[in-house]
Amino acid sequence: MTERLTGPELVALVQRVFVPRAGEKALAILVDLPDAQVSDDADWAARRTMAADWAAQLNTRDAELGLATHLAVYPNIHTNNGDLPTRVWLHSGGPLPASDALDSATSVSFAELFAEHPILIALTKFSATAPLKLAAKHYPIRAATMPGFRADMIPALRLDYTEVNRRVGLLKDLLDRAEGADFRFGTPTGECALHLDLRHRTGHASGGLLPEPGVAGNLPSGEAYIVPYEGERPGDPSRTAGIMPVQFGAEIVRYRIEGNVAVAVLSEGPTSRAEEEHLQREPAYGNLAELGLGVLAAFGVKPVGEILLDEKLGLHLAFGRSDHFGGQVGPAQFSSPGAVIHIDRVYVPETQPDVQVLSVDLTMPDGSCVPLMRDGAYSVGF
Repeated sequence: MTERLTGPELVALVQRVFVPRAGEKALAILVDLPDAQVSDDADWAARRTMAADWAAQLNTRDAELGLATHLAVYPNIHTNNGDLPTRVWLHSGGPLPASDALDSATSVSFAELFAEHPILIALTKFSATAPLKLAAKHYPIRAATMPGFRADMIPALRLDYTEVNRRVGLLKDLLDRAEGADFRFGTPTGECALHLDLRHRTGHASGGLLPEPGVAGNLPSGEAYIVPYEGERPGDPSRTAGIMPVQFGAEIVRYRIEGNVAVAVLSEGPTSRAEEEHLQREPAYGNLAELGLGVLAAFGVKPVGEILLDEKLGLHLAFGRSDHFGGQVGPAQFSSPGAVIHIDRVYVPETQPDVQVLSVDLTMPDGSCVPLMRDGAYSVGF
């Protein structure tokens, strides 16, 4: 039977995640729409149905919640973490419109939406995390982003997020203090070593709670993360360098990293060739944009094949856009809006069975070393 949140569970979820404040009147549930460029699929259609169901259920409990709920739709942005369109449509009920049926005369700007809806839930196909994080710096909103969310992820919304937050906070503290991270990966063709430069950066905590205005983050959540230093300070290049392996199906692609950028692919195979071409065509894609440390595997959560949840299980590294996390690479560094991407590579056995995380060590300012992971598991005490 398909998982479904009940009305009382939805009210409790909104209250726990956002802690609505006196004077706040409405929340918006955002969905993106398929178009001629990106056709519909079953999961996407089910997600839009879920969004409409959540909006309807919350509206029947508006007195209890203290907020009206509006379903807002917009044309999809064709890529993860690209900029949002300029306009959005408030849906008044009935079947959702198609992208080509949206009338600009009935739309509002996102600025208007943010002004009236301080709480947002984005149940979208393409991630809106980056643009909503940036919007939250300018508008008093807080947004939970749920790209790729499916019904089989609902159990992860019922976790003890007080304990999740505690663990995430401990990892963030370590990232705040660390100046570097050294990785040893095991692969069938030998070990790979990678150093990440963590100087001049602080970590972020995403524990699934968003009570303060000015923030946006994933839901479900449970990770601490940091942008490696990208070398933007004059005379101080990034020290991030080494070999980063990523498994795609049966093929392991080995990226050569220099100055925090994947500059070449050392492996052979069809995916390796495609990745090499992507790096040559779009150098910003190769920017090492994130070191993430998820904690949900310890709570019994298993990967489902969607980054939204899978990255929260354990170690992940990301390529591409970083400005939404405090880094230097944003849409201006890509060739076009459609090329903008932030893509996570998740290092848990179910997603990369032939790449083992042998060790991760953090280097502290005094030169000491903190063993963070051994054989894929955290070695710090929680």
